[in-house]
Amino acid sequence: MPKVLIVYASRTGETREIANLIGEGIRISGMEAEVADVKEIKKESDMEGYDALILGSSTYHGEMLDKMKTLLFLAEKADLEGKVGGAFGAHGWSGEAPERIFGTMENIFKMDMVDGPLMLKSASLGGGIQMAQEYGKKIAAKLGS
Repeated sequence: MPKVLIVYASRTGETREIANLIGEGIRISGMEAEVADVKEIKKESDMEGYDALILGSSTYHGEMLDKMKTLLFLAEKADLEGKVGGAFGAHGWSGEAPERIFGTMENIFKMDMVDGPLMLKSASLGGGIQMAQEYGKKIAAKLGS
């Protein structure tokens, strides 16, 4: 059974909630999903053994959170080329973090990305719960193909 690692960096808990909902979508599709706070990933080997990696950060003052930037440098050393990937995040006024994470995963890590990053203001607004679960289902579908 394919396994997916979802790592998030969150200030207020919104990005954590989105990560959990993406995980639900993956589990609904019959695959394993592990959700981890970025602080739990200490070395590149913590990202090994997964078929897909999904990274998310909230956007704060136009930037991703520092812990996610650090994780991206760490992930560059991991063997992620060709693996399925996704990016997401919560944002207030702007949504640069998910876009930058997505671009790094696609262009630097050479991952097989799911169509664009998921960007939500909140999981509880405007159908956010369903959109996050659907994003997880897209990841699962890409793994199944």
